[in-house]
Amino acid sequence: MHVEPHILIVDDDLQIRKLLGRYLVEQGFRVTLASDKRTLHAALESNDIKLIVLDVMLPDGSGLDICRDIRGENSPIPIILLTALKEDVDRIIGLEIGADDYLGKPFNPRELAARIRAVLRRHNDVGRTVHAPQEYRFEGFALQPGLRRVVKSGGELLDLTSAEFDLLLALVAKCGRTLSREYLLDATKRGDGDVFDRSIDVLLSRVRRKLGDNEFQLIKTVRNGGYVFTAHVEKIGAGE
Repeated sequence: MHVEPHILIVDDDLQIRKLLGRYLVEQGFRVTLASDKRTLHAALESNDIKLIVLDVMLPDGSGLDICRDIRGENSPIPIILLTALKEDVDRIIGLEIGADDYLGKPFNPRELAARIRAVLRRHNDVGRTVHAPQEYRFEGFALQPGLRRVVKSGGELLDLTSAEFDLLLALVAKCGRTLSREYLLDATKRGDGDVFDRSIDVLLSRVRRKLGDNEFQLIKTVRNGGYVFTAHVEKIGAGE
């Protein structure tokens, strides 16, 4: 039986909450509304939420801090930030704390619905194709597409956000090939709307740091070309 994705809308503006809630229900989603940090956490505890649409400015806390806390708990739940701030630095902060996408106010509810579908599609479908290897092994790491996780040689999980995982998977799956920023934007579903190329640079920096790739030996920058994953990759399981 088909179950509609359950979306949590968190915004302190009553009119925006009602508008978005009504529109998303018409689009086939289940919707729960929250006005602040307290009601957000209550909704997460009592519902099977599949995605959070989170306003940056809340009366009892910053949406950025809430996003950071959720990621600090290793929760993979996708988060789309709503913000009236247009500066790149604010978007970079959103990337650094693990947001999956963000939309500047004012916006068209139709665009938000499209962003929600894109993020859910990425979150649910990446690595689930029948021909994908069950595991990629490289330099003491095991990347498992179906489980959407990377395991270190000692068994410890690598702490990656959804976007970081998608980026690393794209690079590893096409190791030895130079991938353009445009390709990587599309692979991480960040090619929609007014997303800036620098977001890929920020993600790459974070992935390199988490891999311990301080000398940039695993991921190399190709001038005027993009990025290439240079480590030897062993594919385990299903064929290419």
